[in-house]
Amino acid sequence: MALDSKRLKRARRYALVLVDLSVGFTDPARSPLASEADDVVAANRELLDLFRERGWPVVYTTVAYDSPEQSSVFREKLPVLNELAAGSGLEDIDSRLQPQDGETVIVKHAASGFFGTDLNQRLQALEVDGVVVTGLTTSGCVRATAVDALQHNYRVVVPMEAVGDRDPAAHAANLRDLGIKYADVLSLAETRELLAS
Repeated sequence: MALDSKRLKRARRYALVLVDLSVGFTDPARSPLASEADDVVAANRELLDLFRERGWPVVYTTVAYDSPEQSSVFREKLPVLNELAAGSGLEDIDSRLQPQDGETVIVKHAASGFFGTDLNQRLQALEVDGVVVTGLTTSGCVRATAVDALQHNYRVVVPMEAVGDRDPAAHAANLRDLGIKYADVLSLAETRELLAS
């Protein structure tokens, strides 16, 4: 039986949370975790420009490990994560989306941008009640961050062109599930319209 899923009301104030748009996920020539993501980067550039023009909050996350204890079981399950060593350069945000002064980059060790970080406290300090969650990958860190955002009582928007995944089937399935249970999955145009309203 289908769930009776509703469209969320517009938040009073949104933050843009760019999840793991780092070299390790956007540059296949340098990282086995990366996939072709030029279209995702371009969509994020559009949203980034919009948020900056309006003076709205922007927060990035990236993954980097500097000790064997950090997310050791996650890394046991997916040994390729060990490529994301601190100082490798793979944790650097893609130069096409380079953070500006005053824009926070949160280094995380788990899938969710909220887990083991101060993301929630930062968002509360920015007085936001909604987040636009973008980035890589849809089935992993984007999903985990979006679910945790809802669990922290934020209104969550996931613009479908601004997220991506190595696995197209996982991308589609996770967007569908996020849209039913956890977030409003909108087109980029719909997201811009919502933000302008």
